[in-house]
Amino acid sequence: MQAIMETAFDIVYLTSVITIGILMIRRSGDRRQYRLFGIMAVTLGCGDAFHLVPRAVALCTTGLSDYTAALGFGKLVTSVTMTVFYVMLYYIWRERYHIEGRKNLTNTVWILAAVRIALCFFPQNEWFSAAPPVSWGIYRNIPFALLGLLIIVLFYKSAKEAGDTAFKNLWLAVVISFACYIPVVLFAEAVPAVGALMIPKTCAYLWIVAIGYQAMKKNENVSESVKISI
Repeated sequence: MQAIMETAFDIVYLTSVITIGILMIRRSGDRRQYRLFGIMAVTLGCGDAFHLVPRAVALCTTGLSDYTAALGFGKLVTSVTMTVFYVMLYYIWRERYHIEGRKNLTNTVWILAAVRIALCFFPQNEWFSAAPPVSWGIYRNIPFALLGLLIIVLFYKSAKEAGDTAFKNLWLAVVISFACYIPVVLFAEAVPAVGALMIPKTCAYLWIVAIGYQAMKKNENVSESVKISI
């Protein structure tokens, strides 16, 4: 039953995220923030597929223990692409709220992302081990969590100040994703049931993508209304 339900969920998630991303890229036109949002969504879906597809295959065949290497490699790829996801979200923030300058802030984002990615490639992570050390899971996620916190603060403040109803809940979606992800990093090895939090975490990412898509559609409708009125 777990294999069927989890695989079905993953198929819906990956199909939805990648499809929405492609639609946003194709329909963005000269609206750079939505094109970037689409690329970000496709990056998210393709990156997650490296982990979710082998997991689905494992669950539907001989079990997770026979796919340790593939799952480990998938986690590595996902860790990198998720970092890229947040860097791109930062630039979406800059585009949407017409942010100029702020060189120190941009440098901070890139430093946190670079440190996170560098830590992911340390051999001490033991990605291909059946029982990788929890300590390195914590180390590599410290800069990632700081990057996420920065994105939360930026979108919360900017959406509130600008009265941006379309993006008013994006910060909350990021909060939910980290609130579900951190316990998995800390406790999933000792308490496997905690791994179920990856489902709402995944839903939170789908929500982020949906927020961007709905904002683009709303923008299209407003533009069309203007054309008709003219």
